[in-house]
Amino acid sequence: MTSNNDESLNTSNLLYDKTVRCPVCDNEFKVRSVRTSSYRIDRKDSDFFIHYTRINPYFYDIWLCNSCGFAAMKSDFSSLRSSKKELILNTISKRWHPKDYPSVYNEKIAIERYKLSLINYTAINAESYKKAMNCLKIAWMYRLSGDIENENTYVKNALQGFNDAYYNEDFPMYGMDRFTVIYLIGELNRRIDNLDEALIWFGNVITSSMAQQKIKDLARTQRDLIKEIGQITPTENEENNTENKNTKKRFSFINPFKS
Repeated sequence: MTSNNDESLNTSNLLYDKTVRCPVCDNEFKVRSVRTSSYRIDRKDSDFFIHYTRINPYFYDIWLCNSCGFAAMKSDFSSLRSSKKELILNTISKRWHPKDYPSVYNEKIAIERYKLSLINYTAINAESYKKAMNCLKIAWMYRLSGDIENENTYVKNALQGFNDAYYNEDFPMYGMDRFTVIYLIGELNRRIDNLDEALIWFGNVITSSMAQQKIKDLARTQRDLIKEIGQITPTENEENNTENKNTKKRFSFINPFKS
């Protein structure tokens, strides 16, 4: 039988320390990173969440400078614009107390770090799609924890953000083209039982001549799932234009540490 200490030791062998420099305070520090050969994909959920075996790269996606408190998803960390630095220094750094983390992270630690990142994105008024993706990843961590209530809370926040981004921001968004985002908005609506809305967004993917076949197939699968469950009777709304259905509201967040 394997002990928790043995499991932690084994997981540590799949990680390494990467040296990075903080774009806010110029502090050089180490972040825990997953060796690319270490993780294995088990399966993918319909909202693009990937389940991994051996080790979970999502746990290590946030880079956090313990000197000034700046935190962001690693894809965004080094690209902070110089005009945003003062906002971090004035809103985050003045209140920052360094955190002490173990060498191996879990869902609980990942949730805390994603929430620290979300606070930073909010402080610098980052693009809605960035805040939305951050919220979606928090929802995924709650899914791993089996916390359905908090998962749904952050799915709703992610949905609000992607909705705003769709109308107001440029594509691609973390590699997602317009129709992938439309599909994702539909799927997030489906997951919180906004089934009429989900059918509208899925319909816009299915009926587009410009959407890739792969994303069309995903949309059809999720649309048919709604039909099979029998929770809603599809109507011509599936082919309505989403821009006539949804209002263009700017994105605001709940307090990420409320739950």
